[in-house]
Amino acid sequence: MANRLATSSSLYLRKHAENPVDWWPWIPEALEKARAEDRPIFLSIGYSSCHWCTVMEGEAFSNPEIAAFLNAHFLPIKVDREERPDLDSIYMQALQLMSGQGGWPLNVFLTPDDLVPFYAGTYFPVEPRFGRPGFLALLQRILQFYRQEKEKIEEMKGQILTALTTLSDLVPEDHIPADLLRSGIPKIQPLLSNAGAVQQFPMMPYAQLVLRSARFDPPEGIPGSMSALERAKERGMALVLGGIFDHVAGGFHRYTVDPTWTVPHFEKMLYDNGQILEFLSDLWAHGIQDPAIERAVRLTVEWVAREMTAPAGYFYAAQDADSFARAEDREPEEGEFYVWRWQELQELLGEETFRALQQAFDLSPGGNFPDRPGCIVLQRQQGGALPPEVEAALTTHLFQARYGSAERRVPFPPAVDAQSARLQSWPGRIPPVTDTKMIVSWNALMISGLARAYQVFGNADYLQFALRAAQFILSQQRHPETGSLLRLNYDGTAQVPAKSEDYALLIKALLDLQQACLPLVGDPTPQDWLQAALQLQQEMDAQLWDPARGGYFVSDAQSAPELLVREKEFQDNATPAANGVAIANLVRLAALTGDLDYLERAEQALKTFAHIMSTQPRTCPSLFAGLDWYSNWVKVTLEADSIPAFQQRSWPTTVFALPTETEPLPEGALGLVCWGNKCLAPASSLEQIQSQIGKGQNRAY
Repeated sequence: MANRLATSSSLYLRKHAENPVDWWPWIPEALEKARAEDRPIFLSIGYSSCHWCTVMEGEAFSNPEIAAFLNAHFLPIKVDREERPDLDSIYMQALQLMSGQGGWPLNVFLTPDDLVPFYAGTYFPVEPRFGRPGFLALLQRILQFYRQEKEKIEEMKGQILTALTTLSDLVPEDHIPADLLRSGIPKIQPLLSNAGAVQQFPMMPYAQLVLRSARFDPPEGIPGSMSALERAKERGMALVLGGIFDHVAGGFHRYTVDPTWTVPHFEKMLYDNGQILEFLSDLWAHGIQDPAIERAVRLTVEWVAREMTAPAGYFYAAQDADSFARAEDREPEEGEFYVWRWQELQELLGEETFRALQQAFDLSPGGNFPDRPGCIVLQRQQGGALPPEVEAALTTHLFQARYGSAERRVPFPPAVDAQSARLQSWPGRIPPVTDTKMIVSWNALMISGLARAYQVFGNADYLQFALRAAQFILSQQRHPETGSLLRLNYDGTAQVPAKSEDYALLIKALLDLQQACLPLVGDPTPQDWLQAALQLQQEMDAQLWDPARGGYFVSDAQSAPELLVREKEFQDNATPAANGVAIANLVRLAALTGDLDYLERAEQALKTFAHIMSTQPRTCPSLFAGLDWYSNWVKVTLEADSIPAFQQRSWPTTVFALPTETEPLPEGALGLVCWGNKCLAPASSLEQIQSQIGKGQNRAY
């Protein structure tokens, strides 16, 4: 019999609808029931494409004995972290404070009266293994602890609550230290190294900061050290050559389970792919123009258009790691849609083409996937262009074997849940489940990536995909009564108030579109995108700005009563922190409009986070990117036909503008460059403009 989650809009919650656990969603009635019955809350947070969330659902949460104990003694609540990132962030910080590590599924035990955690963990197996206790035995001990150790629980809760409050209640500094940018960036750069890693994550907020800081490197470098550009190149080439990239169909997987970038956790997340598109485009603009980079960008956009774009134009959230080998199988296998076998490759390609593939990729009869002997994850040996026969083998023969057709540009319908994946007749392999919800912040990351790829590579399709998604969000993601931005869309229904990341990343995306559209004549115009960004910034300021101490809260005030603390997001994770992005947005808006109130607000926010940036620089690369914009912003006014050549290059803190009737270019000038509020002599040559931009971007380092 299905539980309360069966009618949820969330795919992740519906995956638990057949569990014997008497799950509640996070709603006031559940919290009140726990208080009334003095039952500790078991809060379990995850997301639909999370592999270990799926494992725990199939093991512990499907176990009748465990379910009976949970139902009798706890109030079990399931939360989709992609619906409630504010809840997830608070309780993930609690887990990290308790254990020093985090991850999903996030399982937290809360006291019902105040919702403060007193125990937390991630994956719990049914039987003891991996150094973890069996889940039922753990539940029994936690229940005993809750009933018999009230004083100890109160002491633990006090420590946790104090630590969480300290992290959220930041006291602004009187000023921004003059050397903060120079002192902080070198401490962040080493985190991008491949050395010493057990797993490899893209770490895009870090990679982007390291790449933008490459312009600060002295020409001679430091003997024996890796320059910022070399670090960024190493990360870019690891991404486009490694098994983390789908060499057959495009798109990047979440991370690799090994230090060699070989075997990924196979889920594909929209937010990773949007950021990676922007990073690879910026890397190309910096002069790192290996054909493998362009190939990865092109194939990834093809994947987005084919498998991750709704008919209405927005982008889906994610694809699962696991898929079924056969429709009759009870459980899916991790990576089944993506891996190959030695004999299978030989039969599909023929002897000569197979040998050519061996020259380009790391192949062996035993495979390179330790958890699945005999399975091969494609990983390239080196960069450069692939030989034509290898390119055809990948994008025609292997693509057809996987999808049942060689038509790469034809939309591929998603498997919306496990049942449809198993029961639908597929022309090739059974695909992984696609989470088809729309998340504003993740869509914004993809819009920004596509806009930057268009500027650098010149493919007009990239821009059109971005424009359609942005137009959908602006027209459809509004509350019918208040008009405020909504975070999610389930099959045409907008839900959940937007969070700070939704506002910040969408404003950034709109500004990126405004810049990309400057040389074009069309509808909407660049001014339309700028006006949309200004309107959204006004809304973000009204709902989320802290007038007392500066910075932006994660959630609006209406959400505060059920949250332990009202956080301000500043730590970067897989996605950039909202406050870092917001600061950069404010500077860009000041540059484009001339309204220095935006610059003043950016300064206030930087003062709020100055202590964190000084003492914990490694946690907040996006704040340093915001500080870079604040310290080094440049505005360049050019005629439309001169802009594309500049946008193909990397100018990390520069905005471009067209001359207007009220602000025309001086007679005989090719361009006008302003360093912040100081304009230089009108430039009469492209070389002079380039020199002025280059010096202006480095003036405060």
